[in-house]
Amino acid sequence: MNSLDANIRNTKTKGELNSLRDNGNVPAIIYGGEAQNEKISISKKILKSLIEKENFLSSIITLNIDGKPQKVLPREIKYDIISDEPIHVDFLRIVSGIKVRIEVPVKFLNHEKSPGLKRGGVLNIVRRKVELKCPSEKIPENLVIDLDGVDIGESFKISSINLDSEVTPTIQGRDFVIATLAAPTVMKEPEKPAEADAAEGEGAEGAEAAAAEGGDKTAAESDKKEGEDKKPAEEKK
Repeated sequence: MNSLDANIRNTKTKGELNSLRDNGNVPAIIYGGEAQNEKISISKKILKSLIEKENFLSSIITLNIDGKPQKVLPREIKYDIISDEPIHVDFLRIVSGIKVRIEVPVKFLNHEKSPGLKRGGVLNIVRRKVELKCPSEKIPENLVIDLDGVDIGESFKISSINLDSEVTPTIQGRDFVIATLAAPTVMKEPEKPAEADAAEGEGAEGAEAAAAEGGDKTAAESDKKEGEDKKPAEEKK
């Protein structure tokens, strides 16, 4: 579980917020449960390093607020439209009993132990994340699919994953597919029979010979006509 140091902030004006950001910090707020909302600030540098990690918005974080730990879930990050730097973060308190909707990543294990992948099969991932509804204290880190022994033609559905009884997919009424192991998509082009190559060669040679013969005949006819034109007028009579 990631942890992040935070400080209570008392900013009230836009100028105070800008000053906070200029000093390398990002304003944030913690909400949820019966406790009041808390205004805090966190280090932009550390926040950016966490954001760059995969699945930041689906990972529970421990905020050390003035030395007191509190578990939260990042819910929204706002970015500057010009610099694309984070300028505000919303955190949801992890309170027992509160249910949230959250997208949880799918993780595939044991690629090297799949006979289907060894034979050139392709893992087609239909859903890299699955939206779940669950208590905030029971958010799974990821949904695991084991590829050990999996062969071409097999598929993985949401029913293939063991979920806590209080954790349910938001898509109800159908056992949707998460991934399939399909046959190779690239097929080798069949080689052309030798007879076909020979026939094509003969056809090309025949066409060239016909073209040459036609060219000679045209030239001879042109010579003959030119000779007739040069005869004296009397002979033409």
